[in-house]
Amino acid sequence: VNAGVNITEISMEQMAGPVPLGIMMGLFIGKQLGVFGFSWLAIKLKITSLPEGSNWLQLYGVSVLTGIGFTMSLFIASLAFTDAKMFEYTDKLAILIGSFASGILGYLVLRSGKKTPA
Repeated sequence: VNAGVNITEISMEQMAGPVPLGIMMGLFIGKQLGVFGFSWLAIKLKITSLPEGSNWLQLYGVSVLTGIGFTMSLFIASLAFTDAKMFEYTDKLAILIGSFASGILGYLVLRSGKKTPA
């Protein structure tokens, strides 16, 4: 049991339900699309600009990393699902999976970019 998640009580069928999938996709896809999309829009509308020395790949990599939503996501899930015992562990595991996937992809995207000294 880590982070309050007992994975022995969770089936793949439960994880394929709409709530866990929504949590995972929200963290992994929704966050990166929202952050990158609105950043792109703000840059294109000349509201802001890319920081000096950075590029679009780096912005995308950082946008992916915003999907690491461990602490606040767990807090919100504990408030949202107080009466729903079926989500007791699946929501937490979905948060961990979405956050882990975001961390791995963000790392790979940033690692694949051009190396420039800090």
